[in-house]
Amino acid sequence: MTTEHRATLGFDDQAPGTSGLRRPTRRFMEPHYLETFIQALFEVAAPPKGATLVVGGDGRFFSDRATATVVRMAAAHGFGRVLVGQDGLLSTPAASHLVRRHEAFGAVILSASHNPGGPDGDFGVKFNGASGGPAPASLTDAVHARASALRRYSLSDQPAPPLDKPGRFDLDGMAVEVIDPVTAYADLMETLVDFDQIRTLIARPGFSMLFDAMHAVTGPYAREIFETRLGARGVVMNGAPSPDFGGGHPDPHPDHAPELAAALFGDQPPSFGAASDGDGDRNMILGPGMIVSPGDSLAILTANAARIGAYRSRPLKGVARSAPTSRAVDRVAERLGLPIYETPTGWKYFTNLLDDGRITFCGEESFGTGADHVREKDGLWAVLMWLNLLAVENRPLPDIVRDHWRLYGRDYYQRLDFEDLDADGAANFMRELRAELDGMTGRVVGAFTVREAGEFRYVDPVDGAVAEQQGVRLWLTPDARITYRLSGTGARGATLRVYVERYEPPAGLIDAPVGEALTDLSAAAVEAARITERLDRTTPSTVT
Repeated sequence: MTTEHRATLGFDDQAPGTSGLRRPTRRFMEPHYLETFIQALFEVAAPPKGATLVVGGDGRFFSDRATATVVRMAAAHGFGRVLVGQDGLLSTPAASHLVRRHEAFGAVILSASHNPGGPDGDFGVKFNGASGGPAPASLTDAVHARASALRRYSLSDQPAPPLDKPGRFDLDGMAVEVIDPVTAYADLMETLVDFDQIRTLIARPGFSMLFDAMHAVTGPYAREIFETRLGARGVVMNGAPSPDFGGGHPDPHPDHAPELAAALFGDQPPSFGAASDGDGDRNMILGPGMIVSPGDSLAILTANAARIGAYRSRPLKGVARSAPTSRAVDRVAERLGLPIYETPTGWKYFTNLLDDGRITFCGEESFGTGADHVREKDGLWAVLMWLNLLAVENRPLPDIVRDHWRLYGRDYYQRLDFEDLDADGAANFMRELRAELDGMTGRVVGAFTVREAGEFRYVDPVDGAVAEQQGVRLWLTPDARITYRLSGTGARGATLRVYVERYEPPAGLIDAPVGEALTDLSAAAVEAARITERLDRTTPSTVT
């Protein structure tokens, strides 16, 4: 084995955010940038000699070169085997499954998730550990510190093997297995939901569906599952993965999936619509004339889990949601007598709860829903769960959602994103907001009164780890809530996310347009934090 050692001056901007390191693609393409991060990762994580590593990603621009680099560096750091998705493709939930199935040391996932791709877009890399879940902050903090001080990295002087077809290769004594990225994941889905029931649904007269893969990694998975195994021929839109996602934005949002949204809100809508994101961990669920909010999706699946697939014989242990996510699932958990956990944003906080057997389902407001079959959010799993529920109910999706509101009430919910802010200015905004919290209680803001104000602090119930400053929150009267936090998934500048939520009881007005129901609360959120004055923004960049 011949190992090359190359010099680097280290980089001080390699602090991973909520889900890995994300930067503009051109930053990752700079000499030694990716290699420095991977070297720091391997040094800090310290894999035992002969360990197995999973490598793959969403196929965005620069993925081919990045995948080859990671494989060559793995050979130089003593790994015994690397499992690589064909053409470098692996959805994030599929990578998590492979780690668990093969008892691997972990996975290097090359993706910036729902961020745009291409040479002028974004690139990303994250590490998932032996449980299949995202690395904890203690590890990523150590990687950042090491990357800043690093002065050399190591990689094999041999080229990586071709990745365009399955096969087994040797690279300086390390086995490189190029694997079909789809089959193992599709097989797993067949153990969780009832494919026979879904086939019957798809064959029913009048039922139709569309799935928008957004030119991202779920295209091959969706074609195998929906079209081949379930018989829903021709339902996958934009199914060929593209380095720049077909010039689009691979984020499951109506603005970024206009064909799908137009179809579901058209004159003759299909019965069901769905989309996933760049790396396959997010989902958007639609019915005729309706988008199901992520909070409602988690709540409705929790309420009906005992009627779906494997969960008919596997009672839920508990559920969890991130702090900014709507409280809809809390109401279900209370009725069902299930433990409910509130965590900071970031799937890594769910991992401890899943590994400790405390929860079965979990979800985030950013279109992320998942369960204990992997340690990541899982877009296609959520879509299949909804299809299975539709098969059991045998009635339109909007009826299912509205009946849920009639039983539990409705949590009207929106996220207001103020994007491309100056990072220092955004950080100062949050400092000033925190400084005002003690004087907030009793303050009247528009049609609301602040009942309580504080900052979310999380103490992990499993290992006692503490996460500070996880969002400023205002609880209001009448029953409403506002949360302010800076995003940790951006690649440039800063994004302030403002989450507004208002509860309407079952006997109230539960079928109003969301924007109309939240007009007063959104205005109150801007006024309470003085966003216009402090950030010079009058309207959000994006409303979700």
